[in-house]
Amino acid sequence: MNSNNSISEELLDLMHILEKNPNMTQRQLSKEIGLSIGKVNYCLKGLIDIGLVKIENFNNSNKKLKYAYVLTPTGIQQKIIYTKKFIAKKIQEHDKLMKYIEK
Repeated sequence: MNSNNSISEELLDLMHILEKNPNMTQRQLSKEIGLSIGKVNYCLKGLIDIGLVKIENFNNSNKKLKYAYVLTPTGIQQKIIYTKKFIAKKIQEHDKLMKYIEK
């Protein structure tokens, strides 16, 4: 995954969810987004590789090791940029569809 490429809708959704709740498990993220756990894992690894997400370990009350997937400052900035690009793309698609409908 290259940070210069456009980002998928799934990755953008994942980034928005992680910003609100970094303590979600991959299983919870999978249910929230509607993707397989494997795809969520793959996406998280990609976001980590390009520096948009970092993993933080913490202990819960059961003393089991858990992870928090936290957006980095760069990740937060990129999420905003990707969101603006995504919205602009959707507006262009809508305008194009409206032109087809008018014909």
